[in-house]
Amino acid sequence: MHLRCPTCGERPIFLPLQRTRSLSDWFTPLDGCPRCGYPYEREPGYYLMSIWAVNYGAGSALGLLLYGVLEWFFDLPLEVLLACVMIPIVLFNFFFARHSKALFLAFDLYCDPHEREGGDGGGNVRLPPTFPMAPAPVGSAPPRDPVEAPKSGAPVACSE
Repeated sequence: MHLRCPTCGERPIFLPLQRTRSLSDWFTPLDGCPRCGYPYEREPGYYLMSIWAVNYGAGSALGLLLYGVLEWFFDLPLEVLLACVMIPIVLFNFFFARHSKALFLAFDLYCDPHEREGGDGGGNVRLPPTFPMAPAPVGSAPPRDPVEAPKSGAPVACSE
């Protein structure tokens, strides 16, 4: 995972490691993508699900896996076993926090595609797809938008 904008894939979501000066810089994403305008944080508490479900869930799964392996294959005292499980979980959760927010942002974009204002009816309009389209065969007419009205100006009869 490159921690890039889920829409355009060009700009980073977080400050680079060299410019990180505090824990707040480490955990807080930038306001949005300067290239495509996709907002990274839409409202306060937007990333709570990424913290609780993704980061905590992945850390818990790692802890259970470590505990199972250490308990099954090694006969460690309880204090050593707890230390061998808890220390990697804390480190993993610290370093995985950025990735969990990026995963949540990508999943949110997948479930609710980025839309912009300005539709004819005052609502939102879907953005065009960001993936490359296959080139049209040479000499063929471009595809017509099924919602677009004919250019002749004649009224369109609706059949019900």
